[in-house]
Amino acid sequence: METPNAVGGAWLVARYGIQLVMPLAVQSRIGGRRTSLLADGIKTETFVESMRPSANLRGHLTFHLKHEVLHLEMLSRLFERVDTAELVAWIHDEPSGQYARKSGFLYEWLTGRQLEVQVPIAGPYVDVLDARKLVAASPGQSISNRRWRVRDNLPGSPAFCPIIRKTGDLEEAAGVDLPGLLNDLALEFGEDVLMRSAVWMTLRESKSSFAIEGEADQSDRIQRFADVLARRTGDGALPLTDASLAQLQSEILGRRTTLQQFGIRQSPVFVGEVVRYQEVVHYVAPPAGDMQAMLEGLAVFWQRTQGQSAVMRSAVLAFGFVYMHPLADGNGRVHRFLVNDVLRRDGIVKEPMILPVSSLITSDSAERRAYDRILDTISRPLMGMLAGTYEFAAVQTTYPDGIRSNFVFKGEPIGRPVWRYLDLTRHVVYLADVLVRTIREDMREESRYMQRHAQARAAIKEIVEMPDMQIDRIIRSVDANQGKLSNVLAKEMPWLAEPEVWEAIVQAVERVFDEMPSGVMAGKYQPGNLG
Repeated sequence: METPNAVGGAWLVARYGIQLVMPLAVQSRIGGRRTSLLADGIKTETFVESMRPSANLRGHLTFHLKHEVLHLEMLSRLFERVDTAELVAWIHDEPSGQYARKSGFLYEWLTGRQLEVQVPIAGPYVDVLDARKLVAASPGQSISNRRWRVRDNLPGSPAFCPIIRKTGDLEEAAGVDLPGLLNDLALEFGEDVLMRSAVWMTLRESKSSFAIEGEADQSDRIQRFADVLARRTGDGALPLTDASLAQLQSEILGRRTTLQQFGIRQSPVFVGEVVRYQEVVHYVAPPAGDMQAMLEGLAVFWQRTQGQSAVMRSAVLAFGFVYMHPLADGNGRVHRFLVNDVLRRDGIVKEPMILPVSSLITSDSAERRAYDRILDTISRPLMGMLAGTYEFAAVQTTYPDGIRSNFVFKGEPIGRPVWRYLDLTRHVVYLADVLVRTIREDMREESRYMQRHAQARAAIKEIVEMPDMQIDRIIRSVDANQGKLSNVLAKEMPWLAEPEVWEAIVQAVERVFDEMPSGVMAGKYQPGNLG
């Protein structure tokens, strides 16, 4: 239903009966005076009557392209509804008009269908995207399109092209100085302490990654993923092809898996749970047949945004990947692996450092809810639109990759404009905040502990010479037993019971760790607790 004063994208949505998962970033209307209001990330622009466009496709599409933020989901749905004759007539009337040319290009780019244009296209080349409003291709990465005389500066492909709006929050997030924060840590604690803590940060990231997936007590798998993080981060080709993903997935999952083959899935995937014997679906991933083209689009984004914010690129690759869910198993771990992988490739985090982002995400229930909420910004409204398009059949189907499933999904045409053109603006802002707090809080705590642990070792060696492994056991025991000598240690190291030896050791340890809360030391090095 049309609203009389809506213009631009809002008019097109109403006129053509379009339903959107991701709201229009700018919603324009005609009113008494020019105003601009920002609420919940949505900007409401009020224009004076003289700005009202013609009440047709060309008038309001021109308004959208000129005054608003390009919305690819809306345009994708719009171009499936418009009469192409109306679009062609506009182009014939204005063959040199930049907005007619942009519209023609975007129609063909989004639909894969060619318009039957009978007039020569003219006019100077113009950018498709306004790089002041949206993240676009880096300088030198645009492609000149001779047919429409436009510069294709879209940061992806028709199969996957994320939208990142240049809001104030986004610009601040993209500009976060991670190397500067890491350098501050190195100046505070010393480069050697920071490097020694790297192995524990890697183990902590691995353990926390499993905790996110509800599988915390998995010592062998935690160690295996930590090994993958240490060896594979930033190494080799970007893991977005079938072969590279198969290799990474096999190393993460190991030999004990029910999967019959690794790599890009050939079966449907959904994220859900069983509640009272009923399947509850939280998210449906794109169909298997779309995976290769979508991953190629993600690789195009990686290539075409070279030199731009590593934080932004890291967020887009990590969250773009997890919304695709291109694997039958292991998507969450690869998603979190990509955060560090991109930061390493872009030269932000040097080897062997791993930023334990999963550790912060799992640090308490509020942090975990924040992570879930950022995923829900897209999955929840999408699932609302997909209601009634999926079911669980009585009989299971065996797919080419060996997966057996009774999940039946028929909502691909509804979901594709969302999966392909995700608005990941909030995801970039979210990840930037997580990265900053990971360095300032988690890594500072870890570095402080490593520094004091080294001091405690040195202090104990002033009392009794012994290997570091024995010292570490003693430090843990002092903390766990509130300074009392345990029977186990007294039996294994009887010299600890000699007059004043144990008391001197306890005093030395307590002097070093006097500001650390009780239980912290045991929590750091207790066998089976790799965090």
